[in-house]
Amino acid sequence: MIEKLLQLAVDKNASDLHLTVGRPPTLRIAGRLRTVNLPPLTPEETKKMVTEIAPEKNQQELEKVGSSDFGYAYKDYGRFRCAIFMQKGVVGMVLRLIPSKVMSFEQIGLPESLKEVIKRPRGLFLVTGPTGSGKTTTLATIIDYLNNTFDYHIVTIEDPIEFYHKHKKSIVSQREMGVDVPGFAEGLRRALRQDPDTILVGEMRDLETTRAALTAAETGHLVFGTLHTRSTSSTIIRIIDQFPVDQQEQIRIQLSVSLLAVISQVLLPTKDGRSRVAAFEIMYMTPAIANLIRENKSNRLDDEILKGRNMGMITLDEHLFSLYTRGLVKKEDMLEKSMNPQAILNKIAEAQAAHEAAQQRR
Repeated sequence: MIEKLLQLAVDKNASDLHLTVGRPPTLRIAGRLRTVNLPPLTPEETKKMVTEIAPEKNQQELEKVGSSDFGYAYKDYGRFRCAIFMQKGVVGMVLRLIPSKVMSFEQIGLPESLKEVIKRPRGLFLVTGPTGSGKTTTLATIIDYLNNTFDYHIVTIEDPIEFYHKHKKSIVSQREMGVDVPGFAEGLRRALRQDPDTILVGEMRDLETTRAALTAAETGHLVFGTLHTRSTSSTIIRIIDQFPVDQQEQIRIQLSVSLLAVISQVLLPTKDGRSRVAAFEIMYMTPAIANLIRENKSNRLDDEILKGRNMGMITLDEHLFSLYTRGLVKKEDMLEKSMNPQAILNKIAEAQAAHEAAQQRR
């Protein structure tokens, strides 16, 4: 059954497959859950599907701690990031489809200005957003661009490995947590001894990893990382708040020097409901933004992003409003993802009033 369900997920272009006892298999398509026309799953069926695809060590981890994550390659169609877990005493599983082909900048909607930033030889580049917002896809696109363009040694530390990168102009060494390296922080420290040009750390989830990433960026490496934050300002605050109070001033200075850019992103359904589109907030480091970080004035970063439009910067709400005015997304979906829904509603009302005034003048 698991092979048929994985094929169905591929055929339907689903992002996720949910297998839960007491409910039929369920696909997430264009952000919405869709039930497969099958009987509800039994405890025996979900357990059998887990044992068919989960490595032995992950099954043992499930028994010990109640959950485990791993990657599973399905034919030539792509890989699945699999999360197995116990709930109500029985096994559940969620499988996320990772496409076999890396998307281009144009397909994702990333601006060309980003290519100039990632050509820099050192610094910290962050991609942030909630779970399921496409951070991994964005980073895979960036790594693929570097791989095609520069003769780098690119080291990644991932949990688990999702996109497989072939060696092209660069050498790409991909290390998986629990298989090749015990953790992100340890992987970062070891990576510095492996003659890297670029390092990707899957998630800056703790103080030790964040400190190691900042050190790597300061010592002459291009470092990419992810955080589960929704905006540039919340990203800066999250990083600084990880550190003890007596170290925060020094970290603000460190961050103002080493940070290159922050991309915060969300995914929302297209207007026709057939797929999803990404909306981005993009911030590039400038002297003015560096000063705001040093002076602990992160709440004013949005104003500087608005001033940086000519450099390719954009706020999340600006991008969401652009998708809406171009007819790509519905108003309710735009407002759901917005940082300030009332401000967007005001913009819509102003645009409608201006349109009506223009009609009357005619």
